[in-house]
Amino acid sequence: MSKNEQIMSEPRRVPHAGRLKKTVVMVGMMGAGKTAVGRALAARLRAPFLDSDVEIEKAANRTVPEIFERDGEAFFRDKESQVISRLLDGERCVLSTGGGAFLAQRNREMISARGVSLWLNADLPVLWNRVKHKNTRPLLRTADPRATLEEIFNRRVPIYSGADLSVISDGHASIEQMVDRVVAVLATRPDVLEVE
Repeated sequence: MSKNEQIMSEPRRVPHAGRLKKTVVMVGMMGAGKTAVGRALAARLRAPFLDSDVEIEKAANRTVPEIFERDGEAFFRDKESQVISRLLDGERCVLSTGGGAFLAQRNREMISARGVSLWLNADLPVLWNRVKHKNTRPLLRTADPRATLEEIFNRRVPIYSGADLSVISDGHASIEQMVDRVVAVLATRPDVLEVE
């Protein structure tokens, strides 16, 4: 058995943090860590982890970049709202959303009414360091992706700052340390997390 097979066959023991009473919706910029931290948070809370982009891709049978290219961003955003609504009506979970999902007022209202939004607040250098070598970000397919990221960042941060809760993603904390920070913030909301 290879080392990787051993790791996969021996699941890590993750201390349990409490019972989730509302769906936690991870919001923030591309590269903030919504998926990585969200997965680890879900494991800690023994809750399902879902990614709205993955769910959109399943429903459309196409990748997000393909949807953007073929149908445009407006079509994608409409489908995104539909998928988020459906997932909020399902089992309580940790839900990672695409960077643009929280920009729509209807999504912000829906998330706060039926779940809780948690902003992973990362600064521009951290984000650029994480996304600069990836070609899976449709909005960064420009002549100057760094300038595009900065423009998106400046436009979106004031909206993200309206999230129900926030945690600093400084680029130095490990994923487990980030989960510790998130759990500590969630624990301040007994309507969201029942601490055991």
